[in-house]
Amino acid sequence: MEGHHSTDFLDSFLVMVKKVLMTADTVGGVWTYALELAAGLGQHGVEVALATMGAPLTPQQREASGQIPNLEVFESCFKLEWMEDAWEDVAKAGEWLLQLEGRLQPDIIHLNGFVHAALPWQAPTLVVGHSCVLSWWEAVKGEAAPASWDRYRQEVRRGLQAANLVIAPSAAMLAELNAHYGEIVKEKVISNGRDSGVFFPSVKKEFVLTAGRLWDEAKNVAALEGIAPQLLWPIYIAGEEKHPEGKTDAMNRVSTINVHLLGRLYTEELASWYAHASIYALPARYEPFGLSVLEAALSGCALVLGDIASLREIWGDAAVFVPPDDGNAIAHAINTLINDYSLRTALAAKARTRALKFTPQRMVAGYLEAYQDLIAQQL
Repeated sequence: MEGHHSTDFLDSFLVMVKKVLMTADTVGGVWTYALELAAGLGQHGVEVALATMGAPLTPQQREASGQIPNLEVFESCFKLEWMEDAWEDVAKAGEWLLQLEGRLQPDIIHLNGFVHAALPWQAPTLVVGHSCVLSWWEAVKGEAAPASWDRYRQEVRRGLQAANLVIAPSAAMLAELNAHYGEIVKEKVISNGRDSGVFFPSVKKEFVLTAGRLWDEAKNVAALEGIAPQLLWPIYIAGEEKHPEGKTDAMNRVSTINVHLLGRLYTEELASWYAHASIYALPARYEPFGLSVLEAALSGCALVLGDIASLREIWGDAAVFVPPDDGNAIAHAINTLINDYSLRTALAAKARTRALKFTPQRMVAGYLEAYQDLIAQQL
């Protein structure tokens, strides 16, 4: 975990970092991360220009971003590099981003995607690897990504090698990037953070909660649906069912006696569900950090998580880990917590204590230090 940074230390960055041009997609956790980081940077006098791609902003996203005074959003609908037939859009997005740099003159280019790091930027660039197709494919499908992803592999490698710094939210994700795209020369782990003022425990009720993109096989929501009849409590599922490219989910999801679909919830609604859930289950096959897990832990939920390197790295002994593809083991772990109030509450307390270390302030300090280092290298 990153070290402590004093306020005086952070304020010294004001001389060096005034404006950041940041990219973000609007269809996943990167959006949440970008807003949390932008709000924190604003407390240190840093302006953020956020260039969005992937899909139009929803009214709720537009409202949330509008409440951050130092943030200006530049919206586009260019396809993301992992989407089908994206390369023409990726090229057009690159031209657009370079125009934004010329107009805004930022001190730092902060890319939450890979490919655009290879553009001829004037300012120093950092890339944050939140996830990637090759590591996703290997974890979810159990095999290497097919040849149809070769161009993606080449373009991502080129971006990673061109970046002045590569950051990941976990050491496990950083290891995946090195393994799939070649050794990264300058790298750093900066954990994500979440505001504990938004997520907090309330009176716990007898249900299990999970949240995430239902169309993403990595989240493994289907495993929870499959074991729902074995569970002693009902399970509530929050998340977007529709793929951003309009593909339909392979499963025909309907609420049943023990499964309740909540659909896509926005932060305040989801916070209320977390607050009342006794157990949060995410038997993920792939999760480079897991913002939803952090939110659930801040909300006092006992955690049942997929037994993968990244989640073990982040949660240590503050969660129960289960093999993602062993339904009986998942059901047993959840039912054990349901039957043992003392164990459940102790585990929830341990998870919350650990979660409180992942503050936005710590995340912001890590990024300000990274920005400072990059600018210093240019002088």
